[in-house]
Formats: sequence, structure tokens, C-alpha cells
Amino acid sequence: MRVAICEDSALFREGMTRLLAEAGYQVVAAVDDADKLLAGIAAHLPDVAILDIRLPPTHTDEGLRAALTLRQRHPEVGVLVLSQYVRVSYAVELLEGGVEGIGYLLKDRVSDLAEFAAAIRRVGSGGSALDPEVVERLVSRHRQPHDPLSRLTGRERDVLRLMAEGRTNLAISERLVIAERTVEKHCTSIFGKLGLTAGPHDHRRVLAVLRYLNA
Repeated sequence: MRVAICEDSALFREGMTRLLAEAGYQVVAAVDDADKLLAGIAAHLPDVAILDIRLPPTHTDEGLRAALTLRQRHPEVGVLVLSQYVRVSYAVELLEGGVEGIGYLLKDRVSDLAEFAAAIRRVGSGGSALDPEVVERLVSRHRQPHDPLSRLTGRERDVLRLMAEGRTNLAISERLVIAERTVEKHCTSIFGKLGLTAGPHDHRRVLAVLRYLNA
């Protein structure tokens, strides 16, 4: 899998480049600002772009703006943004176009190479990789009256929360220490309670996650 990195800290950028190379990724660009990233994406069309949410010149939301631009110009490229802290408004804006091929992780997660590499693979394959703290902050917002999510059992909420992080059924079963078949049954129940019926283009998993995060 081919990746592009945008991080203005030379030390962090070089460290991430080495870690990903060791994990078998091909780093096609490693730059320090959004303009260079956009140019690198156009030139190399990697599978995933990894970028800090705060970039020069103002170190506010340049990375977020670049991520949204990438989603418009190159929707086939996965986007994984990194941040030192969770800002709910940024997460909401990033996820407005859907959760497919999108990731939002805290920088602390990079130190766990196996977890970080798995997140990149999910994003590059059209899935999602949302930091558990991002998910927690999103779903802790005020919910509307008669929220259909209130019909879910505690275990179904656990499954949906891990689904929102981008976990597969196998990963969910391992995390909750239950059988994968049990996870599948919980998913079916979740879809039913949320009124998500199967169709020719079945995206119930994505729709369930969006309902969970945006309720």
C-alpha cells in the first residue's frame, strides 16, 4: 500500500516514515505543508494520505482543509488525519461526507505500530479508523428525544461503538471476548432496531455508524 505523509515536525515525519517503511508501506511523499501534500497526491495518487490536522502557516485547521479538499479532488484516496487532541467540530466536519475511507486518530496511537498499520489498511481499503476517544466524544453529545439508539441493549451499543471505530466482526469478537457469530447476530439486531433494511447496495454497516455518530 502506498502512502503520503504531511507533518510539519521533521522528527515526527521522519519517524513515521521509517516506521511505515518497516511495516511494508511505500511512502511516496513526506512533506511539511498542505500545498506540497496536494501536489504530491496529484503526482503519485497514493492509497492513503496521512496528515496532521494542524499545519503551517497558522497551525490551526490547514490539515482539515487539505483533507476536505482531498475528499473532493481524489475521493479514491483514503484520508487519515492525526491530532494531539480531539476537537468534535473537526470530526463532525470530516465525517459529513461519510465514514468510508476516513480516519481520525490521536497521535499517541502512532506509537502502537500494529494498531496504526491496521488503521491505515482499513482506511486504504475504504473503511474507517476512528480513535476511541473521538467516538466517545461524538456520541456523548446531546441526543434527540425518542432516539432509536435508546432501543439498543448495552451489548449492542458496545458492538456499534467498535463498529464505529472501524473494527471488523472478528476484531469486535476478540475485543468483547464473544463468538464472531454472536457479533453477527448483534449486528443484525442493530440494523433491525435502526430500521436499516438490506438492499441491492447494502451499506447498512456504514449507515448504522453514521446514525450512531450523528444522533
